[in-house]
Amino acid sequence: MEKFFGIKERGSSLRAEIIGGLTTFFAMAYIIFVNPSQVSGGGANGWLAEMMTGAGADPAALGKIWNSVYIASILVAIVGTLIMALYAKMPFAQACGMGLNAFFCTMFVSGAFFAKVDVIKGYQAGLVIVLLEGVVFLVLSTTGLRKYIATSMPDCLKKAIPAGIGLFIAFIGMQNVGIVQANPYTLVQFVDVHGALFGEGGGWTAIAPAIVALLGLLIIAVLGKFKVKGNVILGILITTVLYYLFTWTVPSFDMSSIGQSFKDFGEIGITGLFHADSWKNAFSGANIGGIFNAIILIISFCLVDMFDTLGTLYGTASQADLLDENGDPINVGKCMMADSVATCAGAVFGTSTCTTFVESASGVGAGARTGLASVVTAACFAVCLFLSPLASIIPAAATAPALIYVGVLMLSGFGKVDMSDLRSSVPAFLTLAMMPLTYSISNGIGIGAISYVFITLVTGKFTKKDIVATVIALLFIFRFVAVTM
Repeated sequence: MEKFFGIKERGSSLRAEIIGGLTTFFAMAYIIFVNPSQVSGGGANGWLAEMMTGAGADPAALGKIWNSVYIASILVAIVGTLIMALYAKMPFAQACGMGLNAFFCTMFVSGAFFAKVDVIKGYQAGLVIVLLEGVVFLVLSTTGLRKYIATSMPDCLKKAIPAGIGLFIAFIGMQNVGIVQANPYTLVQFVDVHGALFGEGGGWTAIAPAIVALLGLLIIAVLGKFKVKGNVILGILITTVLYYLFTWTVPSFDMSSIGQSFKDFGEIGITGLFHADSWKNAFSGANIGGIFNAIILIISFCLVDMFDTLGTLYGTASQADLLDENGDPINVGKCMMADSVATCAGAVFGTSTCTTFVESASGVGAGARTGLASVVTAACFAVCLFLSPLASIIPAAATAPALIYVGVLMLSGFGKVDMSDLRSSVPAFLTLAMMPLTYSISNGIGIGAISYVFITLVTGKFTKKDIVATVIALLFIFRFVAVTM
């Protein structure tokens, strides 16, 4: 073990690796509960199910997607993290990326419903897009083009993309529990506490999820301020208890759901890529809109995952003092390869894009320096395969605070944007703002790239390094003209 991982060589110990691996797991364990909800629009009792019921459709399919993604989320975390541990030998964990799962739901699951397509077929078509994205990653990682593209993108967009995703995630979390509500005059408003309590807004039960979610966010923040390990998962559990106390309800706990989760996973998840209709719908489905739009979706997933992964690798490796003489993470090529393979594995299992998790920094902070810590993290995820009944009692009011909190963490990089240079500040701002305001990650990337290229050309600052941003901008201009999304 010592020889394989080089524990002493990196200044670590067996105890530090185990503690680091456990810390990383507890910091990111919320993904087990949050990812299925994000991909399935909240599952059989979520926000999308309410819309389907209101439209006279059966939301049972969303429950099947939730069950399938629950199993797939854990399996891809195990596989991806083990590849990172045994191939790259780095203390980084992998799981389904936040923001990308919301993007997946918007385009393929809720998008299918709004396009009057079977949501399961929409979900399976999305898996094809994710697989192809993973294949593109493998090619880019193998040839070295992935690193070249990433380093060639404007620095302002690199910092703004994760921040915009964070704001988008926070907005989704607030929407899911009614903290932010629709308003016919201002489009959005804060939860109407007065109307609920003293008007005809439904009383306390109508606003309880929003109030509990806000309390949950504060709990996670306070625990984080006191440097409590696993503050997110602890916050989810505490908020779950508060939800049932505040609403005076009792959660259902059905052990038979374990078998149902594996059954749905076998029927619609791991078999999804092997249906001819999945491939046909990926390029011609009503919710996707044609071959060109499918290509744009693949590019969008690639761009988001690329910058998310690179940012995590550079930031966490720096914290762990695992940088080479050029300031790059050691084994960075192997880390990117591990990320690419994990994304392909995720598509096969039946879930959205897998990425390197920024929460790995918590394990590094606890002493993790080698792949052994990642083995420990993967083992913890394996245990969770048989805890789906526990996951089913976690309400949206408990997972929403985690979404908002992760959004806060992802916004931190925006502070490093050079706001004194309008060539940086305007594209960065548009990237940040357009993601939540247009409810699309890809729109934010596209509008940011277009604005950067325009300002750069007009001001005479264009260089060879801006060619990549120009190609991306041109692709998005064509997409905005050709496709409504």
